[in-house]
Amino acid sequence: MKIETLVVGSIETNCYLLSIDNHLLIIDPGDDASKIKEAIKDKIIDGVIVTHHHFDHVGALFLFSEEQIYDYHNLKEEEVTLGKFTFDVLYTPGHKSDAISLYFKKDKAFFGGDFIFYESIGRTDLETGNLSEMMESLKKVSFIPGDVTIYPGHGMTTTFKHEREANLYFSEIK
Repeated sequence: MKIETLVVGSIETNCYLLSIDNHLLIIDPGDDASKIKEAIKDKIIDGVIVTHHHFDHVGALFLFSEEQIYDYHNLKEEEVTLGKFTFDVLYTPGHKSDAISLYFKKDKAFFGGDFIFYESIGRTDLETGNLSEMMESLKKVSFIPGDVTIYPGHGMTTTFKHEREANLYFSEIK
């Protein structure tokens, strides 16, 4: 699986384009619709996933049909296959009550929106945010191996190994 990052919008949201052959899975089409449309080209869209519904993660959703869009409301917490892509859906509230994360075991990739950042976590002081739920969500992902790359909603990638060693919030769940 190839992973391309498009940084979009005024607060630089990471929109991810995952591709296998000519198939595409889009995660968090935050803004800059023309930039996203250009990157899609003639690929077959297997799905568009929203990790949570904050404005900076959904600004370009209008490009897609309702049948292509997946989120907390139509994805269960289980292994899911959309076209050529298979991943685990994990409910990870804390930053927002509708937050989900996607774990691609085979590819050692984790997409968590604004759940986990490099040496930090998403804000819990916004509407439906909750620090207790965030800590429970961090416990929930404790099974994920250290060599799995975390692709956050903003900023640079990291790994679970690094976060377990350097992120103060992870040290509180041990």
